[in-house]
Amino acid sequence: MAMSPAVLIALIGLLYLIGFGGLSFLRRQGLSTRFALEGIGLILLAEVLLAASVPLHPLVFLVVLYLVTMRGRLVVDVANWMAQRGHSDRAFALLRLALRLGLDDVTRQIVLINRAVMELRSHNPEAAYTTLQEALAYRPMLPGAYYLAAGYYNLGLACRRTGRESEAIRYFNQAMDTMPGSIYAYGARQALGKGAEQSPPSSDDMEGTSEDEPMEENVEMRR
Repeated sequence: MAMSPAVLIALIGLLYLIGFGGLSFLRRQGLSTRFALEGIGLILLAEVLLAASVPLHPLVFLVVLYLVTMRGRLVVDVANWMAQRGHSDRAFALLRLALRLGLDDVTRQIVLINRAVMELRSHNPEAAYTTLQEALAYRPMLPGAYYLAAGYYNLGLACRRTGRESEAIRYFNQAMDTMPGSIYAYGARQALGKGAEQSPPSSDDMEGTSEDEPMEENVEMRR
């Protein structure tokens, strides 16, 4: 017996929310209430359209669901891609756009952390320091451990490059404590001179770097 479009779309939507929510939880990246509410809202809208005899293909629904719920992180991916190819002005413009898309708190912090990475690579550590202070200041809702470790590590770099050495040491230690096995903890140990006898994480975890490069600069974010 064929499944009705309404049931199929509801099933796709719920599996999508559970899948992405579970993946974020397993990666310790934080769970977003707004992500869940937006997804449920789109499922209900799709059901209303189908009830009104408006044709809606399940694949089209899935694409729309993904683009809407992941809009901020998709813009970050495009901005990072542009920055890697030397288009810094366009990358910064895209991140400014992302911050105007009505993002949840966690995704907003991820955008800010990525902007700070670009500011550091653009030799503007003071701006990166300000951006990261903003990103990590909202204590009731912090990003998951992966992004939080990235934020602390890059804030440590920004502090060191602006002459705030005592703050740099504190943030490097926080990066190590937040996610000890991450590339950011490895970089923090190197920055503090504690990793001379320790092997770096596997290449699968080192996005944006190569295995034979010391992690002197900021590391790319991942979604």
